[in-house]
Amino acid sequence: MKRKPIAILGFGREGQSLLKFLRKDAKYRSSEIWLLDKNPEVRKKLPKVKWQVGKGYLDNLDRFGTIFRSPGIPYAYRKVQEAIKNGVEMTSATRLFFERIGKKPLIIGVTGTKGKGTTATLIYEILKHAGKRAVLAGNMGAPMLETLAQARQSQYVVLELSSFQLQDLVQSPNIAVVVDMFPDHLDAHQSLKEYYDAKAAIGAFQKPDDHIFYFSTNFLSTETATRSKGVRHPITPASDTPEKNKEMARAVANFLGVPSETIDAAIANFKGLPYRLALTRVITKPPPKHSYILQNVRVTFYNDSAGTNPVAAAAAVRSFKEPFIVITGGRDASFDYGPLAQAIARSLYVRDVILIGENKPKVEQSLAEHGVRVPVSSAATLQGAVRTAWQQANRLIGGGVPAVSILFAPAAKSFDMFKSYADRGEQFDRIVAAISK
Repeated sequence: MKRKPIAILGFGREGQSLLKFLRKDAKYRSSEIWLLDKNPEVRKKLPKVKWQVGKGYLDNLDRFGTIFRSPGIPYAYRKVQEAIKNGVEMTSATRLFFERIGKKPLIIGVTGTKGKGTTATLIYEILKHAGKRAVLAGNMGAPMLETLAQARQSQYVVLELSSFQLQDLVQSPNIAVVVDMFPDHLDAHQSLKEYYDAKAAIGAFQKPDDHIFYFSTNFLSTETATRSKGVRHPITPASDTPEKNKEMARAVANFLGVPSETIDAAIANFKGLPYRLALTRVITKPPPKHSYILQNVRVTFYNDSAGTNPVAAAAAVRSFKEPFIVITGGRDASFDYGPLAQAIARSLYVRDVILIGENKPKVEQSLAEHGVRVPVSSAATLQGAVRTAWQQANRLIGGGVPAVSILFAPAAKSFDMFKSYADRGEQFDRIVAAISK
């Protein structure tokens, strides 16, 4: 009986990496491979593959024996679910990685809604600082399968895992780490339950001798941990700011036996990830002419473009302990902006809020409902918002404030005005770099 063809659903960066792997793999290299993608522009001259692109890229999926779904293709799509009901094996590059990794390396998987990238990277940096052979992969860096050969020879594999990657798993990491969780990706998951169930795979298949670390102060993080049969390690952070992710990395490293002084040194050297409450620029200026007290004054710009939901932006707001201005807004994804509005309302340091993006009316309404009393204005573009924030910062300095920060915390997706959160962050950095004193 002729074996059914296989398909790669989504031919982005991971799909391209997967194709290279399958062509060399003993199990799949003789298979008929199809590439399925919504974008007809991805079609290339590739031997031994067939294409199904454009509007009908999800048609007739039940003709395939196995489909490798890329993370960007929602599991909840009706035609994907129909294919599964019709007996098609739905898998992924992530699941294939877990199947092929072997038992030699200890796998540390990190998930959550925000902070997982920082936490995973920091755990990796600490292990490297301790002289351990470690690999960092998953939802960051090189596609996972491209690291497989190196990962097999390592002591530790640290994986940042999104809900879309976890959704296909039937095996959990040896050590699971769950940072803060809250509603997100409602534009790609069928429901909040589906999103939380996908995240739960980080520990759902653990054995009694596995371990799961989680924030005890976050209900959903705690709830996720209860689905694991492994040993639970509740972590109670000292503050509700992005610094808590360092505490989580420290706890995992301590458990792995890394000396405290090595952990301290690695954390001190860690510069953070791009567009995650990242310092963009400090502009130092002479004091106002009428001031006889102030020496130089400064305006500091922070870029949190990776904060793509209200809870992440709220955490960024709570981090500031000096006067600052907030630029926020973008593409709505059925979010409740209450957490951000509440953080702004409770802050003693917010001086102005500037709104951008298509969700401006919704954010403005939430700010009013939560009693935000600082001035709220809007701008048509990010450049206009930065210009307004710069003018307002200078007015504050003219009034005797020695230091003002400008925080770009979108609290929303980027696709109304930008290609991605990284494109949005890069444009913010360029706009700020062009400011003349």
